[in-house]
Amino acid sequence: MFVCSCFGVTEEQVRSHAEAGACTPRQIASACKAGTDCGGCVRRIQALLGRGACPRRQLADQGRPPLTTDLPDAA
Repeated sequence: MFVCSCFGVTEEQVRSHAEAGACTPRQIASACKAGTDCGGCVRRIQALLGRGACPRRQLADQGRPPLTTDLPDAA
């Protein structure tokens, strides 16, 4: 099902970006542009992020740093 009609972003794509570490609508927008045109999908993105597991959020909740240095370089 489409979450963002403007850019054709699906729920599965949002979940995939969340699993990769995008834990906020702004981070999802950076990954796939969802929510950056009309903004009508931002609440749906928030709802999807609220239901799913975010690895970085889980680390922060455990008191551990959400970003680690063992991530691959983006070079």
